[in-house]
Amino acid sequence: MTRINSFEIGAHQVDQILGEIGGNLFLGSVHQMEADVCLQHLGHQAVDASTNRGEEHQLIAAILVARERALHCVELAAQLLHALQQLYFFPILMRHGLISSLDNTHPGYGINQEGVYNPFLYSMPVRRPSPLLLALAVLAGAFLLTGTLAAAQTPADLPSAPEPQRAALSDGGEQALRVFMAPMAGSVHFELAASGADGATEGGAEGAGPTAPPAAETLTMFPHSDTAPYWISGQANSILQMHGHFHSPYQGTNSLIDDVEAKASEVTTLYLGYQLHPNTRYNTDLIVDVENAGGRGISQALGLAGETNLDVVRNPNLSTVPYLSHGEIHQIIGLTDATTDQDRGPFALATKVPVRRFEIRIGKMSLPDTFDINSAGSDSHLQFTNWTIDNNGAWDYPADTRGYTVGGVLEYDDRIWSARYAIAAMPTVANGITLDWAFSRAYGQNWEFELRKGLFAPMLNSRREGAVRVLSYVNHAHMGDYRESVQQYLAGKVATPDITQTEKFSAVKYGFGLNTEQEVTDSLRLFARFGWNEDQHESFAYTEVGQTVLFGGDLSGHDWHRVNDKVGAAFVSNAIKRDHQNYLHYGGLGFLLGDGNLNYGRENILEWYYNAHVWHGLYGMVGGSQIENPGYNRDRGPVYVSTIRAHIDF
Repeated sequence: MTRINSFEIGAHQVDQILGEIGGNLFLGSVHQMEADVCLQHLGHQAVDASTNRGEEHQLIAAILVARERALHCVELAAQLLHALQQLYFFPILMRHGLISSLDNTHPGYGINQEGVYNPFLYSMPVRRPSPLLLALAVLAGAFLLTGTLAAAQTPADLPSAPEPQRAALSDGGEQALRVFMAPMAGSVHFELAASGADGATEGGAEGAGPTAPPAAETLTMFPHSDTAPYWISGQANSILQMHGHFHSPYQGTNSLIDDVEAKASEVTTLYLGYQLHPNTRYNTDLIVDVENAGGRGISQALGLAGETNLDVVRNPNLSTVPYLSHGEIHQIIGLTDATTDQDRGPFALATKVPVRRFEIRIGKMSLPDTFDINSAGSDSHLQFTNWTIDNNGAWDYPADTRGYTVGGVLEYDDRIWSARYAIAAMPTVANGITLDWAFSRAYGQNWEFELRKGLFAPMLNSRREGAVRVLSYVNHAHMGDYRESVQQYLAGKVATPDITQTEKFSAVKYGFGLNTEQEVTDSLRLFARFGWNEDQHESFAYTEVGQTVLFGGDLSGHDWHRVNDKVGAAFVSNAIKRDHQNYLHYGGLGFLLGDGNLNYGRENILEWYYNAHVWHGLYGMVGGSQIENPGYNRDRGPVYVSTIRAHIDF
């Protein structure tokens, strides 16, 4: 790589220097020629200006700095794209012997016949490429390639020049700069810091002005406008989990498998939104999201009430074809002209909203996007991954097996409190993909009150943020009864208890929940949940939990100079009531649990994670879960599950 220590350079040297920039952009022969012509034209004009007028040394120096920074950025982009490729095609490594056998039980996955020789089940899925994920990857690559030269915008110390004649660039220099900007118009912002009596460099000893505050770090691969009427973003989340052998004297149809397992999942989402009526007081959003989910959880997401991977689809036989995850209209009705700021995102496009307002949502949605939200424990993409940590395990919220339903939400927001109500469709069967559209016989109702003031606010600084949320729900669906199922078995009417034999439309299941969070310091947050339901009727939509107690917290990386990193830990203890215990003890099967026997004990889970911000919207996480009494069975476990996650926000 050429180094220039003097400004006495000629056109052939500029050709050599700038040729290296184009040569490292790996653009292909035709585009490479175009890039060479543009860059060499710039170099020749700069040299001519320097020869004729002598004062353009700063421009040439800036070119050299741009060249150095651009090459570093190109190298970083190439490494990132390579990492993305390795992440997405990680399952292919099994074909090379890193994992010795494949799960070939699903038509959506490839099969390596030569690799199936180990009796142990290593079922990392070999997925066919997802069109949605590939499209997002192409967009990311295009962004990185067009942005490589943008690194030159960072002001840098330029080499001192021999006796500059003028402090600012002349018209010739400005013209050369415009030539440099031409091939990158719209994507690169280039700045030169001029030196002289009227323009000392910021931070210099003489004539120094106040240093501009650093720009906020971008936490997505692409910037998102706060003023455009539309919203386009995306995410890709991949989780790999592994566990080894554990104590297990027996196992049943729905048990956590006592074997060495390594399973991966991936979820990719394209978020689209449009402000049909962008008005501060009466804003209307149209939200359409498309999602693709694939892979599997350990033991096919069976054997645990607190399943360790929230991204896993609970029915492994579902298609991996992209599907509509959200299709809703979001309407704001303001009750006052006073406004407050709101963070723009895929589910709410307005940046300012009335302080007192109604919000209405109608369409296809996921209720945890609106209810039971907790800033420290609700996001499986950047925080915990356990079902009963990211959500209230005792909340059997209306949803199909992918977690979505159709219904409506009415919410009232005031300065420090909110109240919301939802009515939504229930599935036709437990853990089913089909929703029952007959609201006259099957539906779920949900209520929540939120006070944006923490439980410990009186003991802490008043500026510390916090919240308390109280949740209740009532489900009407074609559900069975654990007590009746056990009675049928004890009367000799069935060989084993079968919950489906007692299902009827008049069944009602209800429960309550408490959710709180509290900021303690600038870096530390604590959170907790409690949930309870009557647990006599069948667990139908979420998981098999009758009572849950959770507490945890997270700590940002501010103290070790990584402000966007987080480390978190949480403990959750899940339980079921006597009727449910007896049903599993006598050999009954739920949609998640069933060891064939049960020596009951609370299922206790301790999860930890470290989530590292790598660059822009790229994150990596390592973590693990220690599980005692998996599936409420004292005869089995404990077991430790290791977790590795990669996440990209576009």
